[in-house]
Amino acid sequence: MKTQIPEQLKADLPPTTFGKILAATPVVMTVVATLLAGLATREMTIAQYDRSLAAQQQSKAGDQWNFFQAKKLRSAMQRNTLDLLQATAEVGALDSTAVTKLDASFGDSVFRDSLAAVQSGHLPAAPAPQFDADIERAIAAFANQVPDDEFSDAVQKVNPAALEAAVRASIEQTHAFDGAMKPFNAAIDKVDAALGKTGEGLTQVSQPLQRSFTATRLRYTAARYDMEARLNQTIATLYEIQVRKGNISAERHHRRSQKFFFGMLAAQAAVIIATFAMAARKRNLLWSIAAAAGITAVAFAVYIYFFM
Repeated sequence: MKTQIPEQLKADLPPTTFGKILAATPVVMTVVATLLAGLATREMTIAQYDRSLAAQQQSKAGDQWNFFQAKKLRSAMQRNTLDLLQATAEVGALDSTAVTKLDASFGDSVFRDSLAAVQSGHLPAAPAPQFDADIERAIAAFANQVPDDEFSDAVQKVNPAALEAAVRASIEQTHAFDGAMKPFNAAIDKVDAALGKTGEGLTQVSQPLQRSFTATRLRYTAARYDMEARLNQTIATLYEIQVRKGNISAERHHRRSQKFFFGMLAAQAAVIIATFAMAARKRNLLWSIAAAAGITAVAFAVYIYFFM
């Protein structure tokens, strides 16, 4: 955008301070209009970026919800199988001494401790990350399905950096839980393999021991899936908060872009009026209108930039 003042108009201007200001007004307003156009474009670009990022986070949230549903379904299947087993046969408590006799390696202390934890239903500790109060309120608002306005108000108070740190901490918690589960899963797999063997030198396993171990495994696996589902639910909820926060930011920048565009139009109007003022006899009136339009555009842009 470039404004050129005809030489004839320049020559017609009075050689006074007012004439100099009048000649400079279209140029200054052109600069202001260009600046406002750039701000409007910038705000629209940020809005589009926020929308794109929110879409990516929504996809991640969907993945976590899928994991959550799959884990809950697997847990229900384990419990249904356990109920069916208990309804069709007599299932007693698992005899850990009989289990350790299945294989010489089962006498290892790590295996015994893991088997005891599986038998008691004790899951490994997975320290939950500590979220700040604003994130906790946003999580509670999402869980309680409050109206959109209340949820948006809670989300707006959340610090973006703290929210990103909460997501990373929750993901690390799932990895820590998976790592802590490895010895327990290994113990279950070893016993399951030993119970399935029938070969020379291996004592024939009684059916009651098989049933009791199967029941113990089903119960423990169901509890593990429930824990994993809760971890996925927490991550999904945090992603949902990020999605809402991104959409709120995108809407804000979109509104700012519109307002900057209106300010640009006002500045362009000031350019046109100031140019007419040079050629008109009543320059004071037209220049005053142009100055008012320009000042309004600048003040409007400042208000948008700092307060919207």
